[in-house]
Amino acid sequence: MSADIVGIDILFDEDGRREFRFQAGPVFANLVLADEINRATPKTQSALLEAMQEHSVTVARQSYKLDEPFLVLATQNPIEMEGTYPLPEAQLDRFLFKVNVEFPSSNELVEILDRTTGAAMPIPEKAADGATILQMSALARKVPVASHVSDYVARLLVASHPESPPAPPMVKQFVRYGSSPRGGQALILGAKITGLLAGRLNVAFEDVQLVAPAALRHRLLLNFEGQAEGVSTDAIVEELLHSVDQNPQ
Repeated sequence: MSADIVGIDILFDEDGRREFRFQAGPVFANLVLADEINRATPKTQSALLEAMQEHSVTVARQSYKLDEPFLVLATQNPIEMEGTYPLPEAQLDRFLFKVNVEFPSSNELVEILDRTTGAAMPIPEKAADGATILQMSALARKVPVASHVSDYVARLLVASHPESPPAPPMVKQFVRYGSSPRGGQALILGAKITGLLAGRLNVAFEDVQLVAPAALRHRLLLNFEGQAEGVSTDAIVEELLHSVDQNPQ
């Protein structure tokens, strides 16, 4: 149930006095891991909508703020589909990135086997505290974005909609709904961090193109023809990057 995620008001009886007290759910954490999230019903999944967008939880007309930083990390099993539910579009849109984890190579498999079958047990160490993560987030937002780069991001989003005149043929044929404005936010924020990691204090076109698949692949909804043809949203993102001019005349 949704209450199992966000929490519930519980009636307490002490010394003859009865009162409701809020019992916080597991969403009250800095990092929430939803393993195989598509196994939850849509109603249960909807419990995360307010938390992911507003960083708050509302129960019985009372709102509770979540501690910062607040992050939701979810996994999906693309093979086992029995007993699963598709994620609502509104929830998909709230995830900054969708990252595809490919099957490991032989060298990676050897490393996995060595780590998981040996006697040594790794002990996790702290990499950063909450205050440091918030400072890093604030720094990333201060990276400037030139007007021609933000204009490029906006034109990418417009071209992702099939009813838009600049949409490429692949989008018009296979896409039902294009990216939302949150897709543009993900592109800009991801590009800012990519620029910082490259040692630059500005955002380049290449930064936007590098994060475009992760930022847009879950925000492009295919129509029936696209699903029947087995078209991947990554292929559509690649078509967008090739068709949208960086410096239009």
